[in-house]
Amino acid sequence: MTEPAGSMEFVERVKARIRDIPNYPKPGILFKDITPLLGDCAAFAEATAAMAAPFRELNVTHVAAIESRGFILGGPIAHALGAGFVPIRKPGKLPSQTRREEYALEYGTDALEIHADACGRDARVLIVDDVLATGGTAAAACKLVEAVGATVVGCAFLMSLSFLPGLARLEGRAVHRLVEY
Repeated sequence: MTEPAGSMEFVERVKARIRDIPNYPKPGILFKDITPLLGDCAAFAEATAAMAAPFRELNVTHVAAIESRGFILGGPIAHALGAGFVPIRKPGKLPSQTRREEYALEYGTDALEIHADACGRDARVLIVDDVLATGGTAAAACKLVEAVGATVVGCAFLMSLSFLPGLARLEGRAVHRLVEY
């Protein structure tokens, strides 16, 4: 499953609540700001329900969300799926023993961490974030979840940027995204 989801009407409603901010956070970048969507109670609820829907029958036990906008989406999705919530954070932000995964960026490297005891070996985990771009962050999150012994059942994104190689980095995984740019 790698196709964007939802009717054209639904997709357009979501897109209408994602605004473009040119030259943010640096010149040449067109930032997709989701705060208007988050501020619209009905649209926010509809979007998170739609992100959870493809995974309802997959016995998800945990939703692992990527810092920071992934947290905002991951909480309601975990609730909708009756699952626990696992934060995946930048280094040094989690208080207990962690596992760490470094990954390449187009301009250097970064890293993510998860609590070593975040979920057990029988856990079935959905990875959640706001945007799928190059796929490096999502691929690292998948590796982290697998490093603690859990199974990644899929990845859910509010949006994807089709002009970047994110889907290729997640090849072989169930990937669901609401809108595509």
